[in-house]
Amino acid sequence: MRLDIATMALGLAILTRQIHIRSVSAFTLSNRHYLSRTFTTGSNSNTNGSGSTTSAAVNGRGRLGRRTRPAQSSDSLASILESMNQRHGMFMSVVEESTSSSTSVNGSSSGDMTISDEEMSKLFPQKGKNLDDMAPRMRFAPSPTGSLHVGGARTALYNWLTAKKGQLDRPGEDGAFVVRVEDTDVARSTKESEKSVLDDLTWLGLTWDEGPDDTTAKYGPYRQSERSELYIKLANKLLEEGKAYRCFCTKEELEEMKAKQEAEGLPTRYDGTWRDADPELVQQKLDEGMEFTVRFKVAEGARVIIEDAVRGTVAWDADSTVGDFILLRSSGVPVYNFCVAVDDATMGITTVVRAEEHLTNTLRQGLILDAMGAPRPRYAHCSLILGEDKQKLSKRHGATSCNQFKLEGFLPDAMINYLALLGWNDGTDNEIFSRDELIDAFDVDRVVKSPSIFDMDKLKWVNSQHLKKMSVEDLLEMVTEQMNMQEIYKEGADEQQVKDFTFAATSLAKQMMEVTADAVNNAKVVLGYGLPSTFDELND
Repeated sequence: MRLDIATMALGLAILTRQIHIRSVSAFTLSNRHYLSRTFTTGSNSNTNGSGSTTSAAVNGRGRLGRRTRPAQSSDSLASILESMNQRHGMFMSVVEESTSSSTSVNGSSSGDMTISDEEMSKLFPQKGKNLDDMAPRMRFAPSPTGSLHVGGARTALYNWLTAKKGQLDRPGEDGAFVVRVEDTDVARSTKESEKSVLDDLTWLGLTWDEGPDDTTAKYGPYRQSERSELYIKLANKLLEEGKAYRCFCTKEELEEMKAKQEAEGLPTRYDGTWRDADPELVQQKLDEGMEFTVRFKVAEGARVIIEDAVRGTVAWDADSTVGDFILLRSSGVPVYNFCVAVDDATMGITTVVRAEEHLTNTLRQGLILDAMGAPRPRYAHCSLILGEDKQKLSKRHGATSCNQFKLEGFLPDAMINYLALLGWNDGTDNEIFSRDELIDAFDVDRVVKSPSIFDMDKLKWVNSQHLKKMSVEDLLEMVTEQMNMQEIYKEGADEQQVKDFTFAATSLAKQMMEVTADAVNNAKVVLGYGLPSTFDELND
């Protein structure tokens, strides 16, 4: 009876939450499948010089019994599925379909979750090259957990402008604007959000050269959930080389560790309990099927230094700042920073332009890149966009998502014009740019450190300047869309009359129009005057 209830609960969850088994939950399952298949007791383990155990693979055998996750998360659903599958042979098709269709780097079998030195030498396209002597490969990497907001749109724009300028300066090279979907947050990522973000990028005109559903580009796939095998292989490589290790600490042990450090006034970080563990004890835990995470081994005295295009020299003392951080969770799902470092290196990204809130992530990513022998990209961390109250821009400041601006009647060219000015200028007093003028003028080195204030009145002014440059005929389609959104026309209205009225409303409002919706609002006011329909009906 317990199995029947669990089955019904799962079915209800799928129906009500629209869980995408193959795109989300199967990601976790497939990772655990790889971890389970690639471990062979004893034969693959060895000891490095420091006494820690390394292995040609990661073990994930057995049900993850000690750590529990929130009931709503897709990761918990994956655990239920796997447990049912082990006990009752259920849902095997989900796991097999996810893993059997996956191919590893350079086409090797998914059963082999290791990577050779020869494969490693070909994995990083920019290795050994001078980044100044090539067309930029830029990326925008949204998480599909909501809509595209102003900050993300500006990040995408700066990357797009740099890539487009590079393609003009160095035609025929490998320069590109890459869109990569970072969907490893299985509990929050949705296909609907991904579509929304991509639709907004398309509306802004920020078309990508490589991205999701691109089956021909050589650095794909471009969804992190479709790249799990690569992450596992590289985690195994780091384990082999003694640059990572398995940690069997329980959640309770980690919480106790943190509480003790806080009580002693020490920075809270992992204390390295399993860093140099006895190989026999590690093997014993593996034989018992105990769950574990894979942690990165931060070298003693390690420092990461970058020359940020916006912030100048930035340095971190890695050993005292982060400690040995996690690469793979106990579920087998890789953490954000590991995925990002791997993807930037294997996709040949030359420069990473992103928000300043990601600056601290550069420390972990730099350590991972160095450990893999991959070149680091250049970095440019842009300041946040603030509301007029000097707080981080959010919904309380009004419209913040691109789709909201689209619905309110802003032009795509005006949006990218204004977004470009939020942290950049060309050294002149010019504030109105065409798309081509922005491509020609933009330079990351002119992005400023100070935060930018989002000014809705300024955006409307920029939009009005772009509207003035357009003819009435060019505006008709957009004004008609606004008319239809506000249900001005009756269903079945005469097509020519609709066209004539829209033309008249646009012509009347054009010189004072800030957004295309103004033509509609102005027309509604005029209609409210109760004017006669013909001149013959006018009173003397």
